[in-house]
Amino acid sequence: MVRKLLTAHELAEILDLSVETIWRYTRQEKIPVIKLGVKQYRYKKDAVLEALSNTGNLIGEKRSVYSKQGEYTYEDYLKIPEEPGYSYEILEGFLVKEPSPSIQHQRVSRELEFELKKYFDEVDPEGEIFDAPLDVTLSDSNVVQPDILFISGERREIMHEDRIDGPCDLVVEIMSPSNYRKDRLKKMEIYRKVKIPHYWLLDPEENILEAYCLKGENYLLVYTGGPGDEFKHSEFPGLNLALDKIFYRPDRD
Repeated sequence: MVRKLLTAHELAEILDLSVETIWRYTRQEKIPVIKLGVKQYRYKKDAVLEALSNTGNLIGEKRSVYSKQGEYTYEDYLKIPEEPGYSYEILEGFLVKEPSPSIQHQRVSRELEFELKKYFDEVDPEGEIFDAPLDVTLSDSNVVQPDILFISGERREIMHEDRIDGPCDLVVEIMSPSNYRKDRLKKMEIYRKVKIPHYWLLDPEENILEAYCLKGENYLLVYTGGPGDEFKHSEFPGLNLALDKIFYRPDRD
């Protein structure tokens, strides 16, 4: 019988330990680990139990959600092992874990990015558009992974080999039931503070696109629409998005 390999979160639940403790034991090589790739780890329960027993580490400590909440930094973020099916961000020092997006989320992201790439290739060929997962470090305590982002040709210096280091020109977030408040409240406030000029929110369930533009110190809603509407924006001349296409769902034909 082949024993199931466990993720860090599954092992933490079984042993009644915090995930932080599992990661710490992994880094300190106190427990055996199977490396599947870069920052991708799996564990064998029996081997871990034996290792903990031999070293005298106690099983059954009181678990906390994330022991450093409010104090996480980019350095801490880099030490978090990757877990397939999940992504992590740091928002004002708090570590946030999100599951992989839905199929409709991916459809909306794909269609919008395709249209935006065509547009920016024409109006700003030196600029670049990217999609998640890609780290954007806005400060030591704010590390985000926008669904879509654009960097203008004039600001290419913020692009690094492994991340974007600074505010983007345009950030697009596609909401889901699990991250609705995060995108609409927490991340919007973070983007406002670092003065990202354009922030767009899309709801693939309600089929709504909202475009916010930074005016002074605050975001102003300059457009809202859905299927049947055409998206136009005064600061993106020539960009015409047919929202029927962006929000298309084959299961609703």
